[in-house]
Amino acid sequence: MAEWLAVSHLDDFTPAELRALRRLKSPAGVQRFLDGLSYHLASTSWSPRLVLREQTAHCLEGAIFGAAALRVLGYPPLLWDLEADNDTDHVLAVYQVRGHWGAIATSNYSGCRGREPVYRSLRELAMSYFNDYFNLRGMRSLRRFSRPVDLSRFDHLGWMTKEGSVWFIAEHLCDIPHTSLLRPGMAARLALVDARTKAAGLVGHRRKDAATPTYSAGPRPAPGKKRGR
Repeated sequence: MAEWLAVSHLDDFTPAELRALRRLKSPAGVQRFLDGLSYHLASTSWSPRLVLREQTAHCLEGAIFGAAALRVLGYPPLLWDLEADNDTDHVLAVYQVRGHWGAIATSNYSGCRGREPVYRSLRELAMSYFNDYFNLRGMRSLRRFSRPVDLSRFDHLGWMTKEGSVWFIAEHLCDIPHTSLLRPGMAARLALVDARTKAAGLVGHRRKDAATPTYSAGPRPAPGKKRGR
């Protein structure tokens, strides 16, 4: 762990920012912090520094924050992408404990947040989201998952503390291979979610309206589909 921290660019954070991140203490603490934030409805791509400052995040921002916080706690900063059809994608921070995968996530859907580290493979972890991953028409929409992306590849771009946007991370997620979760023909046979499941998934859901401010952090590219679930 000492070798990892020596090259992890943690000195990009201010001492106050590092103290705030270290106070989270564990992956569960990082998830609790994100659960306490209001869901960010604006079309932004904020760095972990800006999430700490503004105290709000959508799924992409929450996942990037989670990866940075995990790095401070001694884990690799791994990002993971779930792709959907007829829906927005979902981005999460992932980590391993004794060979089992867990996830940290922010979502506007209550069932698409974090997962405990009990899953033996990334496919198992992805399938744990399948039943709770639906669009507002009630269609189960999760279709594909990626391999984890180590965000240290973007250290030279200052992804943890950048004052501007970090859309380059979402752009990268659009370019990497994804593995299908369903065999041909399965999607056409999927039933709509029932009303009770849909209501449970929408507990705390925030809808964007005319009163919601829109923030500008540079041009928004096609990877905006990664912005929010």
